[in-house]
Amino acid sequence: MSFNFFYHFGRYIMMLRTAIARPERFSMYWKETMRQMNDIGVGSVVIVVLIAVFIGAVTAVQFAYQLQDSFVPKYYIGYIVRDSTIIELAPTITCLVLAGKVGSNIAAEIGGMRQKEHIDAMEIMGVNTASYLITPKIIAAVIVIPLLVAIACFVGIMGGYLSSVPTGLITNAEYTRGVRSFFVEYYVFMMFVKAIVFAFILTSVSAYQGYHVKGGSIELGQASTQAVVYSDILILLADYLIAILLTQ
Repeated sequence: MSFNFFYHFGRYIMMLRTAIARPERFSMYWKETMRQMNDIGVGSVVIVVLIAVFIGAVTAVQFAYQLQDSFVPKYYIGYIVRDSTIIELAPTITCLVLAGKVGSNIAAEIGGMRQKEHIDAMEIMGVNTASYLITPKIIAAVIVIPLLVAIACFVGIMGGYLSSVPTGLITNAEYTRGVRSFFVEYYVFMMFVKAIVFAFILTSVSAYQGYHVKGGSIELGQASTQAVVYSDILILLADYLIAILLTQ
């Protein structure tokens, strides 16, 4: 078990070292990066917004239920929804979902090229395939996913508003007061740090699974599944480590 882990970890590091090599033609990498930003960013906006709305709505409703017959002011609903969304829900839940959507797509795309011997043909022509296929995806994800997380944060807070104010759980003035109370700018910094780290993890791990896939369609499906599972596990582990490092 430990040997298998170190084997894959070493091969993963070697792949990343090859991927960050200097590109042959910057114009090719620029076009590919723009395409990946469109696929990862624009293609994921709808699912991110839907998830964020319901995350904020459920958080507000659940916390309002917890406040029944208590002495805690109702405006704390807005305060809790804001901070929980910024610190944890927006970056973590969004990236866990993107690991399933984007990560499986990356693993399937690169793995399909490996099985059809497209990667071998590119290497024969002298192309650094690790750099060309993986680097644009990582760059695009590191740029676009923090933007998606910011959108998810805003939409999540609005979802909490829509589930609590129109339904009579809290007044508009109370929710607004809660959202504006006790704001700590450092939490936004934590959110973007998590988003960048998670974006790197889900793209690089998924690319590794696809780049080294062997066999036929069954193995390709397994690689896509492993990309999602390993990405989610590493994202949760990184979430814990970042929380410890940034809250000391």
